[in-house]
Amino acid sequence: MTRIRFSSAVAAAAVLIVAGTSVAEAQSARSPAYTAARAAGQVGEQTDGYLGVVGGQGADIAAMVRDLNNQRRAVYTSAASGKSTIQEYAFTTGCKLIRDTRPGEKYQGLDGSWKTRGAGAPELDPRCP
Repeated sequence: MTRIRFSSAVAAAAVLIVAGTSVAEAQSARSPAYTAARAAGQVGEQTDGYLGVVGGQGADIAAMVRDLNNQRRAVYTSAASGKSTIQEYAFTTGCKLIRDTRPGEKYQGLDGSWKTRGAGAPELDPRCP
């Protein structure tokens, strides 16, 4: 029962994501610092739909990631309202954001380690829609 409910909620969240602008695209349009940090491999997409700091970056990178994650949480909260949980919506968005990474960008692998996207498809959680 729980698995079916989760799958339905993930499917509903997937529809919402496809219908809207990508969270990462919206953030990169507003933040040149984010675009630069992403290109430099200082930040990466996590499986939970939030950004992560890769390695030992400075306080400025950590603060930027914290601010962007707060923005993402607000978007997820609004979009998930009445359709799925925030965590389910964030997870589904995380799948899309990892899928949309470009070669050379960082993302969180299934084992929790940071991976660098190559020419092929990234490693995705089997629960991703």
